[in-house]
Amino acid sequence: MTQTTDPIDYLHTRGTGALAEKMGIEFLEFTVDRSVARMPVEGNTQPAMLLHGGAYVVLGESLGSMAANLWAGPDRLAVGIEINATHTRSATSGWVTGVCTPIHLGRTLTTHEIAVTDDQGRRCSTIRITNLIKDRPAA
Repeated sequence: MTQTTDPIDYLHTRGTGALAEKMGIEFLEFTVDRSVARMPVEGNTQPAMLLHGGAYVVLGESLGSMAANLWAGPDRLAVGIEINATHTRSATSGWVTGVCTPIHLGRTLTTHEIAVTDDQGRRCSTIRITNLIKDRPAA
């Protein structure tokens, strides 16, 4: 599989999805080898005013799934089949930034690791996602 589209054009054409937009996720870099996005803590907290654990996972899945779809190419579709997260620190303000790198880029499966850090560069969560690549359904 190869990248057949300019990554930034692909990102703008496809969009990031309603949930990512609602949570304020902003993509900063987007390639097959490395994707980076950030998300505000404000508006994405749990009652204790810590960034909600599910918000970390949404950031990670947004990065990993978009990167897998870029790898899959225009005629294929990547869908998440497994995700896990280990939260090691709580963000309470500012932004968190996720850096997504591939662990495996195959013909039918991809696996990505997303390291999420706070504004001070401290790791808050580590997420791993596996996506299944399949033929895009007929329109």
